[in-house]
Amino acid sequence: MKRLLKQIVFKYMGQENRTSHPLNSHEKYKKSGLTEEEALIIRSKIKKAFEEDKIYRNNTICLDSLSEHIDDNRYKVSQVINTYFSKNFYSFLNEHRIKEATHLLVSDSTLSVKAIMYEVGFNSKNSFYSAFKKITGLSPNDYRTAANIGFDRQHEIRMA
Repeated sequence: MKRLLKQIVFKYMGQENRTSHPLNSHEKYKKSGLTEEEALIIRSKIKKAFEEDKIYRNNTICLDSLSEHIDDNRYKVSQVINTYFSKNFYSFLNEHRIKEATHLLVSDSTLSVKAIMYEVGFNSKNSFYSAFKKITGLSPNDYRTAANIGFDRQHEIRMA
C-alpha cells in the first residue's frame, strides 16, 4: 500500500522514479555495477519499445525478448524496470496492455472485448479480465459501458 501511495504521488508530481537516485533505492542492486547514465539510456530504450514500437502487443513477449529488442542485458533491463518504473516486468507489461485496451474499448465499439484482448497481446481471457480489473477496478464490459455513459452525459451537457 505504501509503495502504491508513493507511486501515485510521484506520478501526480510528474516523476516516474521514486527517489532522486533510484539506483540506490534497491538494496538488492547495490553491487550490480549499473551506472545512472547507463540506466537512463536503458530506461529510454524501454519507453521507446513500449510507447512507439508497442512491443507489448507481442503475445509471447518476455523479459528476454524485450532485452533482445533493445539490445541490452536482461538483468540490467529488469533492474531499470524495477527501480525507475517501480514495478516488475509483468506489471509493467500489463499496465501498457490495459492502457491500450481501455482506449480501444472506448474508441472502437465495433471491436469485441475478445478481439481487443488479442490485439493488445493477451492469450487468455482469464488473465486479461484479471489484469483489467486489477488496474481499472472494472471488467472490460463494465468499463466500456461506464465510458459510454460518461461520454453521453458530457455530450448532452455540451449540446445543452
